[in-house]
Amino acid sequence: MKNKIAPSILSADFGTFAQEVQKLEKAGADVVHIDVMDGHFVDNLTFGAGVVAAIRPVSNLFFDVHMMVEEPQKYVDEFAKAGADSMTVHVEATPHIHGTLQAIKKAGMKASVAINPGTSVELIKPVLSMVDMVLVMTVNPGFGGQAFIPEAIEKVAELAKLRTEKELDFEIEVDGGITDETISQALDAGANVFVAGSFVFKGNVTENIEKLRAKLD
Repeated sequence: MKNKIAPSILSADFGTFAQEVQKLEKAGADVVHIDVMDGHFVDNLTFGAGVVAAIRPVSNLFFDVHMMVEEPQKYVDEFAKAGADSMTVHVEATPHIHGTLQAIKKAGMKASVAINPGTSVELIKPVLSMVDMVLVMTVNPGFGGQAFIPEAIEKVAELAKLRTEKELDFEIEVDGGITDETISQALDAGANVFVAGSFVFKGNVTENIEKLRAKLD
């Protein structure tokens, strides 16, 4: 599977989102990771489908919307219409994870499931055959700039093993505390999509993405 850099615009300048996204595209990012938070599932509050719709015309990058919200099924059609390519939903946020993933696919998006640091892979085993990606949180969700939780990498390895055993083809994404120092651990365990926010946007975006890419190559 191709290794992908997925900068999180949670760390970008909110006042110049369009330019920030264009900057990522020019710098060689593969995915734009868009963190949507409702102030309930996590303590932070960010943005909604309107922001996705506003930046969609300025970029051809793949938009992965990470829904850190309660009852994510309510927002599927709204984000699909806004131009999201993929929607990632937390198994902890809905008792109807199977139905929510079905709805995402029906809306024409790729469907992904996320697990928090305190959540077992066991909880998502029933839906692994229907997802395009699994997101393993390597920090507790809600705020950027947190320190990487190394124990979460064990779940990446577990998922990679399950993928092989069951002959599945979902991607494995890691999100939280990813830097040029921690990315190698996730890569070695089997991850191929790497979300980085603070690391990418502090300083020169192009140089920082190149530093991450060097570790993957």
